[in-house]
Amino acid sequence: MAEVKIHAESRTEFGKGAARRIRRDNKVPAVLYGHGSDPVHITLPGHDTMLALKTANALLLIEVEDGESHLALPKQVQRDPIKGFIEHVDLVIVRRGEKVQVDIAVHLEGEAVSDALVVLEAQSILVEAEATHIPDGVTVSIEGLEIGAQIHASDLKLPTGTTLAVEPDTLVVNVTQQPTAEQLEGDTEAAEGAEAAPSEEPVAAAAE
Repeated sequence: MAEVKIHAESRTEFGKGAARRIRRDNKVPAVLYGHGSDPVHITLPGHDTMLALKTANALLLIEVEDGESHLALPKQVQRDPIKGFIEHVDLVIVRRGEKVQVDIAVHLEGEAVSDALVVLEAQSILVEAEATHIPDGVTVSIEGLEIGAQIHASDLKLPTGTTLAVEPDTLVVNVTQQPTAEQLEGDTEAAEGAEAAPSEEPVAAAAE
């Protein structure tokens, strides 16, 4: 994964008021931490940060105005729940050659047999990889899989240098029978019947 270089400014103002002023200038408050160092509070350019964080596990080369530079991975990204813009970023400092644990996406390719329902039980999987060689994801072929087939974490073909950080028997893909129209109709009727059924209130004992 290529490094994304981002120029940052040192930040000395804190609190909600300072954060709002930073965001009004189309910038993002952030903090760098890790490896036992004191947290470094910085301000990132809003547009560049948004573009960089569109890639999962983006490897960022943060160049601070005081001349220091840090290699970092996004640990937590806070977004506005309505407008979606980035409100704050926590960045963890990493080193070249260091192993880190990250979630990578699971992608399916191919088609199972007809009448099969393919359920992706794990949309991402936790792996360990070098900070500078984090894979974009892992692709799983379901081509021709029969009903009843399952794919576990141990079946995944990970890139060289990347290892599982979950139990090998973790279920990733489950192939089941596609429900029939009669089954779906029965489930719908059962659900509607449960909603229509009056609730039974306990009868209070008569006072003696």
